[in-house]
Parts: sequence; structure tokens; C-alpha cells
Amino acid sequence: MIENEEQARAFCAERCDEKAMERLERFIPLLASENQQQNLVSKPSLEKVWMRHIADSLQLLDHVPRETAGPWLDLGTGAGFPGLALALARPDLRLILVESRKRRVEWLERVAAEFGLRNCRVAGSRLESVETCEVGVITARAFAPLGKLLELSARFSTRSTTWLLPKGRSGAIELSEQPGAIREMFHVEQSATDPSAGILVGKGRPHLR
Repeated sequence: MIENEEQARAFCAERCDEKAMERLERFIPLLASENQQQNLVSKPSLEKVWMRHIADSLQLLDHVPRETAGPWLDLGTGAGFPGLALALARPDLRLILVESRKRRVEWLERVAAEFGLRNCRVAGSRLESVETCEVGVITARAFAPLGKLLELSARFSTRSTTWLLPKGRSGAIELSEQPGAIREMFHVEQSATDPSAGILVGKGRPHLR
């Protein structure tokens, strides 16, 4: 379990190269500055930004099979987590960042341009308006309750799609409220950054009622 900023930074350094770490280092003051203009993240969380946001995002890499093909679809990217952090850390990954709030879309696009991130595209609209495509991974942090999330995003998934859904303390409860087929599709992994949080990890295309 990651307990401090030093451990969080070391955790990230094990999952990306030196140039990626430099990008993440440059990104943090940009986030802090923009947070004064719009409420991207809570102010206290900036004091533990590596643990609360960067490592919290990059831990998702540990749950993706090496053979995974196709882009990542990040729902409700907001301040950039996990999608933008992943794009900064791993330029070999293709990401689609879905965000509907105008000022946050502008922020994501500005950062992508600042770092020349050709590997990520910002879809500045509600998920319902995003054109359907097949993706290899679907991620979401604080996007919607599990049932609603699956309802909105199932059309992007295939039998080989990996789902990575950080859910905090509510993950196991939300999963227990789903139909049997969904409960069998997902399991809960312990978060590396919060002893009380879990990540819903699943594979396939959900069969909804």
C-alpha cells in the first residue's frame, strides 16, 4: 500500500520511463495553477498529488493484459484522471478522453497541446453523443453509478474489452446490486493508494436487461 508521496512517485517511476516522469512533473504545477481558475480537484488533494491522482491513475496499468488491443476510452476525464495522466505516462497508448464540461474540455485540450500528446483525443461532448467504436479498455473515475455507467458505455465494448472502474468504498456494494451476469463479469481489486477503496475489474461486453 502506498503511504506517502515518495512511495507514490517511486510507484509511478516503475511504470513509465524518465521522459514520462518529466512530463508528469511538469504537469503538476499546471494542474495546481488551473485549479485556482476552476475547481478541478480538491485543494487538500494537491498536497498529495502523486498519491491521490498520479499513482491512483497509473495503478490501472497493472490490471491490463499485455495483448490488449484498441484504444482506451476514459469516461468523464474531468481534471485529467485517469486518462490524461495515462496519456502523459504512456505515449504508446491511444486514449479517447470523454468530457462534456466546456472549461474542462478546454483544459484537457490545452494540456494535450502543451505536451504534444498525439496519442489522446478529447471528445468534448456527453457520452451519449460520442460515435460508437470498439475499444480495448474502458476506464472511469467518479463518472456514474455502475448500472448507469454500463448502460451508457456497453456499446463501446467487445468480448475482449477490459473494464477498470475505481469506485472508492462503494465498489463492492454497487457490484452486489447488479444482475448475476454483471456480478460474474467483474471482481474487486484493492486500490494501491487507498486502503478503503477498490477497483472494479471486468472483461467482456455486459448483458443488460
